[in-house]
Amino acid sequence: MNHTIRTCVAAALVAAVVVTACGGDDDAGVPAVLPTVGTEVPRVTDAPDAAPVASPADAAFPVTIAHKFGETVISEPPERIVVVGLTEQDALLALGVVPVATTEWFGEHPGAIWPWAQDRLAALGAEPPVVLNADDGLNYEQIASLHPDLILGLYAGLVDDEYTTLTQIAPTVAQPGEYVDWGVSWDEALLTIGDIVGERATAEALAAEVEALFTQAITDHPEFVGAAAAMATPYEGIWVYAPEDVRGRLLTSLGFEMPPSLSELATDEFGFDLSLEQADLLDVDVLVWLDAEEVGRDDFAGALYHSLAVHTEGRDVFLDSDDEDAFGGAASFVTVLSLPYLLDGIVPMLAAALDGDPATNAG
Repeated sequence: MNHTIRTCVAAALVAAVVVTACGGDDDAGVPAVLPTVGTEVPRVTDAPDAAPVASPADAAFPVTIAHKFGETVISEPPERIVVVGLTEQDALLALGVVPVATTEWFGEHPGAIWPWAQDRLAALGAEPPVVLNADDGLNYEQIASLHPDLILGLYAGLVDDEYTTLTQIAPTVAQPGEYVDWGVSWDEALLTIGDIVGERATAEALAAEVEALFTQAITDHPEFVGAAAAMATPYEGIWVYAPEDVRGRLLTSLGFEMPPSLSELATDEFGFDLSLEQADLLDVDVLVWLDAEEVGRDDFAGALYHSLAVHTEGRDVFLDSDDEDAFGGAASFVTVLSLPYLLDGIVPMLAAALDGDPATNAG
């Protein structure tokens, strides 16, 4: 898949928020001259200083991180991390590290820090990071001007040319090869970042706390186990998040299953399109919609969707990113910080959707 197509497909990652720039070739946005190793790069005067890493054990370094394009050796704790992935700031903040820069995905939040992570940023006494805008591709000159000692892109879809160019600026950790692009799990991202900043034990403890929340939810709601579920958003028809996507994996982690009629449509990508005329495939036990105002219209899917039992029986759950709760955003992030916040809100919604009483649908 070429860079142009990948940029367009990446728009579907956003729950009803579409990346506008889908043009250009693989070399678009690459500056003619990049700084070489050891070249002094002018610093951005308003870039926040990175919070110091919390005294990792000397034995943690050097550490070698494997990823899609090979391995990156990190010889000492990085102090100026630039995030070119979309969600890694949450894991960094959870581990006590404030990145120098984050990448804007959707929504308008200072530093690209969402509500569930803002208290953590405040607790660290740091200003919001610089925000990179990648609508037109990676801005290599801006990244270089931030003088990073590590570039991080785990929840990402970096291609070879992008990775190669980034490594000319600083050591770069790309998405892991064992997952589809944009598909790294929240716990794998957390543990990898724990290794990168020398806080593996803390990362493992945090992961165990979140896993316990999933276990408790299943214990409290055994009706979740084996129930057919899917998560979707209106995008060029209906975009359904595949089992290898973090949103699809969120539901399976709660015991739900995507029915074969849907899962067989998933390839090696993070999701797939259904036409509005295929809406009957979404007649599952519970359906979660992300940022789906148009689904409320009676003419959505030619009224087909509105005739389905999943809708008439109140088994559809609606999560918005722009409302006060921002559960839609939390469901798109699926991180160590967003999950406790999200599960607290979505588990009662899912239970209400499955109880057989349309009047109790909390979504």
